[in-house]
Amino acid sequence: MTRVVFISADGEHRQEVDAPADSVLLNVAQAAGQPLEGTCEGQMACSTCHVIVDAADFSRLPHASEEEEDMLDLAASATRTSRLACQIVLDDALESLTVRIPFESFNMQGM
Repeated sequence: MTRVVFISADGEHRQEVDAPADSVLLNVAQAAGQPLEGTCEGQMACSTCHVIVDAADFSRLPHASEEEEDMLDLAASATRTSRLACQIVLDDALESLTVRIPFESFNMQGM
């Protein structure tokens, strides 16, 4: 089980959820009502599930693939700790993970 903390873009809201091992962060975020669209449904063909991983947690994740880095180049407000939520699998070794929703996140599903 991994404790995931989602922080809103403005930093005003925090939501903590427990995610079972082998969950994909995008699915956890969507189930928790976070504004991550995931237009390509996790096929790494867009950047609508872009999140900013807390610096303390970033080094504990596997490195992003070259394909993921290419998609992050297209993400608005990408930082050095940006990742695609569809590419983060929460394993038992990861006890907690804190991510911030970027300011430019846009969820067309909520329209």
